[in-house]
Amino acid sequence: MSRAVIYEAFGGPEVLEVREVPEPHAGPGEVRVRVAAAGLNPMDWILASLPEAAEQFGVTVPSGFGHDFAGVVDEVGVGATGFAVGDRVYGGALSRAVADFVVVKVPAEASEVLSHTPEGISDEVASTLPVAGLTAAAALSAIDLRSGDTVLIGGAAGGVGVFAVQLAKLVGARVIGTASESTFEFLRQLGIEPVAYGAGLADRVRTLAPDGVTAATDLFGTETAETALALGVPPERISTIAAGPNPPGGVRATGGSEAGPDALARITDAILAGKITVPIAATFPIEQTHDAVTLQAGRHVHGKIVITL
Repeated sequence: MSRAVIYEAFGGPEVLEVREVPEPHAGPGEVRVRVAAAGLNPMDWILASLPEAAEQFGVTVPSGFGHDFAGVVDEVGVGATGFAVGDRVYGGALSRAVADFVVVKVPAEASEVLSHTPEGISDEVASTLPVAGLTAAAALSAIDLRSGDTVLIGGAAGGVGVFAVQLAKLVGARVIGTASESTFEFLRQLGIEPVAYGAGLADRVRTLAPDGVTAATDLFGTETAETALALGVPPERISTIAAGPNPPGGVRATGGSEAGPDALARITDAILAGKITVPIAATFPIEQTHDAVTLQAGRHVHGKIVITL
């Protein structure tokens, strides 16, 4: 038997239970990963709490929980290539990651990701990368961000935001990030100019950037996208990740599936070079998954939350 977080009905953190489940094994064309760490994302608890969101991803109850993981390959099925027992790996498996073992096909299927973990990157850090890193890369790629841009990033201190703001800095853009005032010092340490979200955002951005904003990405709702439109940013240079398929004003809706094939490699290279910091706000053992999800759902976390196994 092995452990996995399971929920049998949709709801808040209280529906998540650590269960003893039969130990899975790698079949033909599959590898099994002994999970060491699982990084949480808002999509994890959104799928667990909203049946309509779960339906869009084909998730039904009872279900496992979590997407991002890192660990070590400990079984390789017949015909599976590219991975060997003992390989350190990280990746994503929809609604299955917070468990002692994850079985994935190789090559990975559409809802899965599996990559070798570079030497020098811990399992905890690797487990934060797939969803947040790919989504951040896609959000910036969609607006063709380039050196010399002044970009407004909404939700700058969140799990995706901490990657987006640093990737934008690496491109050579000036970065203004919306956040709560309690996160301002945290963002300044990343080289970002913070601005408070909420009523009057456009005026505050004009004060910070009197010469204008040239691009924007909204990582939380639509406020930043609407503000950028009001500031005269062309809709094709504004992206959103959480506004649904029809965001306001014809701006570009995008997500991690639209990131370039080398996006994760570029991010891990930047981490190893010391050019990107991955702030891990808190780690919790699997037995405290309730507490981890409650903390993240409060939307006031500076960085990523990781479950350890």
